[in-house]
Amino acid sequence: MADTVNPVLVEVERSGFVESRHRGAAVGLAADGRCAMRLGAVDVPIFPRSANKPMQAVAMLRHGLPLDGESLALAAASHSGEDFHVEGVRRILAAAGLAADALRCPAAWPIDEHAAERLMRAGGRRTRLHMNCSGKHAAMLATCVAGGWPIESYTAPGHPLQVEIRRTIEELTGEKVAATGVDGCGAPLFAVSLTGVARAFRTLVRAAPGSPERRVADAMRRHPEWTSGTGRDERRLMSAVPGLLVKSGAEGVDAFAFAAGSDVFAGALKIEDGAKRARTPVTVALLRALGALGRTGTGDLVPAELATVPLPGGDGVVGAVRPVPGLFGCQESRAGKA
Repeated sequence: MADTVNPVLVEVERSGFVESRHRGAAVGLAADGRCAMRLGAVDVPIFPRSANKPMQAVAMLRHGLPLDGESLALAAASHSGEDFHVEGVRRILAAAGLAADALRCPAAWPIDEHAAERLMRAGGRRTRLHMNCSGKHAAMLATCVAGGWPIESYTAPGHPLQVEIRRTIEELTGEKVAATGVDGCGAPLFAVSLTGVARAFRTLVRAAPGSPERRVADAMRRHPEWTSGTGRDERRLMSAVPGLLVKSGAEGVDAFAFAAGSDVFAGALKIEDGAKRARTPVTVALLRALGALGRTGTGDLVPAELATVPLPGGDGVVGAVRPVPGLFGCQESRAGKA
């Protein structure tokens, strides 16, 4: 039975005083696929938000999406709206014979502050190209062109593309979709459990080279700046730890899989209040608790400020956003095979 009350996963300590706490749920899968750690309601459906994107990209490859490398990483991205991201989206659209007005994601400023400032100073405005999900939307359109499907209605839940995406998510997670919603970008959003998401990420990394699943995982790991941005936590983690795949989602979601030789570890988490500041420290704590880091012979290479986020005060550091001490220690599995 799933826990009904999620535990406190992260504390915000300022000047030796805990001023805030973040509850959440987290699951970790060991190298053999069994549940090695579960905290909170890991089997209750959630909206994974953009953590679904790698699975969406797998579905698109299966149905004719002609992308690889950086462009495929962008198809699975929540990008920062940096210049190379925007140009990459334009290239995906142009190759499909489409322009930016075919996108159905909303207009937005770049997530990257420097990119947003440059755009504003140049007299620019919010555009659909700069929206963090435009790579996914461009890839959806390219898949529709390749499959001969309508492009005007590509975000409708009953559209052939979205039907296939839902089927692929159910296959990879091993679960039926519990609910369908509308994501912030306007595309359909499918609810599954954290355990299902972790299972799917493990499948992506374990899949045979050249398969759609592995192509997505490899593109994201080889080009992490394209899946998020040059200054984002996901890029920094994947650049620091060879073999690691990480994808975040809005409202405090993170999912990962880590390949160390023939062993593949995986996990997923949801911060209950949606706070993104608590997300990366829990991901690092899960990786360490699973014994995943250090297996490549290079040791634990996670930057210290990602494992425990410094808390500023005045001109200095007066505290940290950190996992609850002792919470992510070695735990016996309570759930059997995931």
